Amino acid sequence: MSDKILVGIIMGSDSDLPIMQKAGDVCKEFGVGYEMKILSAHRTPEEHAIYSKSASGRGLKVIIAAAGMAAHLPGVTAAQTILPVIGVPMKGKSFEGMDALLSIVQMPPGIPVATVAVDGAKNAAILAVQIIATGDKDLSKKLDEYKKSMAEESIKKNEKLNS
Repeated sequence: MSDKILVGIIMGSDSDLPIMQKAGDVCKEFGVGYEMKILSAHRTPEEHAIYSKSASGRGLKVIIAAAGMAAHLPGVTAAQTILPVIGVPMKGKSFEGMDALLSIVQMPPGIPVATVAVDGAKNAAILAVQIIATGDKDLSKKLDEYKKSMAEESIKKNEKLNS
């Protein structure tokens, strides 16, 4: 894994960690350096603001932000940085994550947040890697190999199914 931290993975609570760790695992798989922090838009607003405002200057290229219920973390993050922000709606107890999903995709004009599926931290990290790979030929090759590997696995499953 790269010593250079390129992806920030943030969540409002450690209860999000089992899902968000999947984003860290993908970053490791591609050799992309990342950091993981618990930063709440509501409970630690000052710390979150410092993190978001300093992210670009510290070398981050993308921030992945978990969002449950009211889903403020990705939007507040996007409002405070020029970096791409990817929101991961978290499955909740009341609305199965639909509340978070709908909140993230309803960002006001000028404050975009890319959004993945409910509990889709793995896809969020793949998207982050794809964004970074636009300027990194080696990483781009790794992504190409990854996609080819997924296709091969699918073909093997299909062959097994028909034998």
